[in-house]
Amino acid sequence: MPKLDITSQERSALRAAAHPLRPVVLIGDRGLSDSVLKEIDLNLNAHQLIKVRIAGEEREARNAMLETICDTLSCALVHHLGKTLIIYRPDTAAQKAKAEAENATRAVRKPTEPHTPKKQAAQGVTRTRRTEKAKRASQKAERPETAAPRARRAGAAAAERPAHGIPRRAGSALSLRAGARRSGARTGKR
Repeated sequence: MPKLDITSQERSALRAAAHPLRPVVLIGDRGLSDSVLKEIDLNLNAHQLIKVRIAGEEREARNAMLETICDTLSCALVHHLGKTLIIYRPDTAAQKAKAEAENATRAVRKPTEPHTPKKQAAQGVTRTRRTEKAKRASQKAERPETAAPRARRAGAAAAERPAHGIPRRAGSALSLRAGARRSGARTGKR
């Protein structure tokens, strides 16, 4: 199995979490055997983050044991300090169950379906494209009817307003048409 890689931020957080832990597996004078690997695997399944203590070995032998443990059990080395190793392997089944529990309450809709707000969905109101189109068509039909009374109330000034709704004063530069001054200059009127 491949060795698990973790980022430096994850490694730092795991080192902090492992600080109060005590070693749960002790590797004695007989070295790394199948029964020791099985015990490390059991503890990794139970705790995900463990400390392993190696007794009486040289640094090169400890590094070789560490590589063997990480390769065979597909776990990550968090820290190696003296004769103590901190090893981590995430529980994939628990992570999948947590993700499924979070996504179980999510509303799933097709990309072509319109968004329904939470309050309306809780009341049982559903939106479809047909109802949205019908609603827009009815709003368009209502617009001319609502615009006519406004024009009657405001008088003729409302009818003269441009489409953008910005009122224009009679003597302002906005009321001048392009080239209006030049046309006066051509005719000799100043």
